[in-house]
Amino acid sequence: MRQKLTYLGLFLNITLLLASEANSMEMTMMPRHNAPVGIMGDHLVMEGKWMFSARLHHMVMEGNQLDGDSISDAHVLQETNPYASAPNMPMKLSVVPQDMTMNMLMIGAMYAPSSEVTLMGMAMYSDKNMELDTYQGMMGRNYLGSFDTSSSDLSHVSITALYKLYKTPKHRAHLHLGLAKGVGDNDVDGAVLTPMNTRATMTLPYGMQVSDRASRLSLGVTNVSKLGDYELGSQLLFNKTIADQDWTFGDQWDLNTWVQRDYNHDLSFSARLHYKSQKQIDGRDQSIMAPVQTANPYNYGGQSLDFAVGVNVALDIFGADHNKIGLEVVLPVRDNKRGLQMESDWSLIVGYKTSF
Repeated sequence: MRQKLTYLGLFLNITLLLASEANSMEMTMMPRHNAPVGIMGDHLVMEGKWMFSARLHHMVMEGNQLDGDSISDAHVLQETNPYASAPNMPMKLSVVPQDMTMNMLMIGAMYAPSSEVTLMGMAMYSDKNMELDTYQGMMGRNYLGSFDTSSSDLSHVSITALYKLYKTPKHRAHLHLGLAKGVGDNDVDGAVLTPMNTRATMTLPYGMQVSDRASRLSLGVTNVSKLGDYELGSQLLFNKTIADQDWTFGDQWDLNTWVQRDYNHDLSFSARLHYKSQKQIDGRDQSIMAPVQTANPYNYGGQSLDFAVGVNVALDIFGADHNKIGLEVVLPVRDNKRGLQMESDWSLIVGYKTSF
């Protein structure tokens, strides 16, 4: 809790600094460049205008950690299986995740019915793949082999209203109010290699499901200021579950702060810090029961801090100059995940925007 309050205090201090500096500057904000591509809803569009976007977020996870510290496969196999009392279940964990890749394709549209409000809709398609190793459940704990699981589907859709608080030639700020609904399946099955060296079909663990079918309320605020040759921004978002089923991923805070510099009229560079705090899974699916860490609802959530560097390019194509391409490479700074989870490795975000 103390760490979370520290980051929230940092956000408030940055916000006050931006407002103070913006009132003393005389430079205008270049309309050609938006925030880093990993930031959504960073600006309002002009009244009566449309903007369409597509983003691909590729994430890689490799290895495991226990309460924020890296551990070996041998250490994972010493952890107690919380479902050991079920029939044919080993006493210890016997299936160890090795690596996981996630691809999230986000298609969005923005429209401004007035100069005060911009509406933003988004749909996300998710594709997940995980490789796991299986060991004998008892006796020598011998390595039995590896297997892959995967899932893909339309994950969720959302609609968000962005409301302008104020806008000057040097500074702008707006509020976020949105609703999101998980629409993908939350009970996808997959073939697994069991600790008894047999093949079986089971409901995949929570992390491999593309959706939890929950409905969420999103609240937030974004601030952006122009300071000399630099643009400074901060965005705070909170996602709260308001309707769920048997289980749901935990409520989440996201804090982003970034600095961006225009190289010229068509090119800008950026650096971004992203802090995330998420609660553990709420509820449980009784059909998800396996000697693997991802089947335990406790092993979800926690805190993380990432650092990203990126570039935005404005293009004059199709007879217009309202086309933008963005790219960011994201690296973990600190993972403090709850319980036993996979370690974050790196991610890449690529996006395209056009407006008319």
